[in-house]
Amino acid sequence: MDWVLRSARTADIETIAELRATVLRPDLERLERFDPHRARQRLRDSFSAAHTSVIETAGAFAGCVTLRPAADGRWLEHFYLAPRCQGRGIGSAVLGHLLELTDAEDTTVRLDVLRGSPARRLYERHGFTVEDEDPIDVFMVRHPGGRRASADACGAR
Repeated sequence: MDWVLRSARTADIETIAELRATVLRPDLERLERFDPHRARQRLRDSFSAAHTSVIETAGAFAGCVTLRPAADGRWLEHFYLAPRCQGRGIGSAVLGHLLELTDAEDTTVRLDVLRGSPARRLYERHGFTVEDEDPIDVFMVRHPGGRRASADACGAR
């Protein structure tokens, strides 16, 4: 499935907040932490259009990702794909593209993923390693030039 990234706009916030609540619900329910209002509000409170990209497939909204600058590199945040787009290689392709950019900048990337989330396997395939854990989150890091998954045949940039 072909995909493209476009810069997020302030008008995207509610669509992204809804996607966040949908995508995180199973993991948050498993962790007994799901609150529909809080799931959306946390996105609204931290949304930065300047650092967020919207993922589109066939001209339609398919997901989003934020790559926020930090003192010691970048934070990968709010990386969500619509359920209809999951399992098609889009997440791996988008992540690979972003990591090519951060590698070219010689930049370390950090993220956190919910404990037990299948997304952790994606991050590990792209060279992220566990830096710390708590009862809810697993904090991961990838230094520049980290191991990447093999090339996908999943679409254009």
